[in-house]
Amino acid sequence: MLKIGMSVNNIKKKRKQKGIDVEKGENERLKNKKILVCGLIILILIVFLIVLKNKIQRIFYPKLHEEFVSMYSDEYGVDENLVFAVIKAESNFQEDAVSHKDALGLMQIMKETAEDVARKYNIEIDFNNSEREILNVQNNIKIGTKYLAVLLEKYKNIEVAVAAYNAGIGTVDNWIEKEIIKSDGSDIENIPYKETNNYVRKILRNYKIYQDLYK
Repeated sequence: MLKIGMSVNNIKKKRKQKGIDVEKGENERLKNKKILVCGLIILILIVFLIVLKNKIQRIFYPKLHEEFVSMYSDEYGVDENLVFAVIKAESNFQEDAVSHKDALGLMQIMKETAEDVARKYNIEIDFNNSEREILNVQNNIKIGTKYLAVLLEKYKNIEVAVAAYNAGIGTVDNWIEKEIIKSDGSDIENIPYKETNNYVRKILRNYKIYQDLYK
């Protein structure tokens, strides 16, 4: 009788243990399932935030007037992202922008510079109404992009080219001649004009943002 009682107790213990093991296994499966679901939710949120971030950034870094920018970037061999970076920094896409120095339009071109570029490279504008012509969106982008192309061809790098776009060719040539800055654009921190120094950095930052946003 004692042996039978012990056997019954052992069976009960084994069943109880088995039930505990089954419960543990079920709990473990539920735990793993929760971890998997949480992981998927986190992954979805990360993807959503990346997409949302890009959409928000594109609001602040748009590609307005893309038809003209693409057309003249292709024609003159300039990366369109660089043109958009310049427009963003110069006028923030304000078509009728006029600076305190009388730079005009989207790409903030000085009247004398625009007229000079138009004459040298046979860009048709009405010189009797040149200010109005330069403020025209298509003309402004065409002349500004051509001027960028000329500077890039002259200096062979973006850093010095955009410094000249801001400070002028004569000023930048003088800096290079006096060894204030290097001609290869490797020491933009040495640009002596604070405005131009900050301008070059802003263009490079905008350019990188446009490249990343519109891959």
